[in-house]
Amino acid sequence: MQIVDLIASYGAWAWIIAGAVLLALELVVPGGILLWLGISAIITGLAAMFQPTLGWPLQFLIFGGLSLITIVGWLRWSKGRVETTDSPLLNRRAARFMGQELVLAEPIRNGYGRVSLDDSVWRVAGPDLAAGQRIRIVGNDGAVLKVEAVTA
Repeated sequence: MQIVDLIASYGAWAWIIAGAVLLALELVVPGGILLWLGISAIITGLAAMFQPTLGWPLQFLIFGGLSLITIVGWLRWSKGRVETTDSPLLNRRAARFMGQELVLAEPIRNGYGRVSLDDSVWRVAGPDLAAGQRIRIVGNDGAVLKVEAVTA
């Protein structure tokens, strides 16, 4: 009941201060949720300031409704959003090599081998192949490149 007494004694300012605290916490703990809770609290405070007849149960209802609407709306909007970038394969080195063809310098034995690519030596997985065989990179599993033999 102390929270209700605090809100009753400070009125609309309690909501505005709580909103400011939530917005400040969003800077420390990013994620987006506290942002929308803070905005909802400030809007509730402004509504209580301009409509002083709002009782605390209605204020909590406004805050809860605004919070749900803004958080669900933000989650739906951010989930469906595709970020465009000029470097889509940045930090995905293995994905850059998809489709490349090269010659095995060392054989693949028991399903695994190694291949030199650019300035690195990569582990490859695929069928057992002899050195000198042409291969194509078809996928990756973490830092292991999946390869297949290239037929003429």
